[in-house]
Amino acid sequence: MPHIWCAGCGHGIVMGCLIRAIDRVGLDKNRTVIVSGIGCSSRAPGYMDFDTLHTTHGRALAFATGVKMANPSLNVIVIAGDGDLAAIGGNHLIHAARRNIRIATVCFDNSTYGMTSGQYSPMTPTGKFASTAPYGNIDRPFDLCELAKGAGATYVARGTTYHASLTVNLIAKALEHNGFAFVDVLSQCPTYYGRRNKLGGAVEMMKWYKDNAVPVQAARQSPEPLPPGRFMIGELFTVTAPEYTDEYAGVLERARERETRA
Repeated sequence: MPHIWCAGCGHGIVMGCLIRAIDRVGLDKNRTVIVSGIGCSSRAPGYMDFDTLHTTHGRALAFATGVKMANPSLNVIVIAGDGDLAAIGGNHLIHAARRNIRIATVCFDNSTYGMTSGQYSPMTPTGKFASTAPYGNIDRPFDLCELAKGAGATYVARGTTYHASLTVNLIAKALEHNGFAFVDVLSQCPTYYGRRNKLGGAVEMMKWYKDNAVPVQAARQSPEPLPPGRFMIGELFTVTAPEYTDEYAGVLERARERETRA
């Protein structure tokens, strides 16, 4: 299929995982809305036959919250990149998580701003190079999964483009979760991130995911912390908590009862 992404970009794999997850859980296409922001990842809705919103940079979760509040029966999915979600959209991320509103959010995490030629993002590792960090990035990257969990998300998971089957499973669980669900998917950018950091092409970058990912069960059973560069994949956190639109429905009902009594 002709597409906008560079050769070797992982975003097509992530989009494929999302489509397979939607099919697996049987979401009604006519009751599903996919919301994106701005960036390489946010071109994905153009290839999917759903009601979609291509919004402004960083505001995908704000728009999605409005959609869900206006019609809580809709299945609302947000797809956005790490720059979109963790930088300009970071405040929307933490408050969507805090509210525990039922929105499944998939981060296409390629550690860079790919659409605008490879500036460093909040997920660019310390020491790596970018167009805006020609001598090496001095910032520390977020752990987006820990951020989402700390902010109140009730389902948090991480996959990669190499671990595609696992990623389908994780997104499927996120779609069924009654609360704010966040799935961070590591996606290779060989054109701007990989080339500048001499990481090889798409195959080499995906092999790095294979060699450095640690299943969450194995990581938790190990007495030693993960060494630098290694990261956990799988379902990292899940808990049950009141969902925001359900709680808001209760507010409306109490308001109606008070009006009736008056």
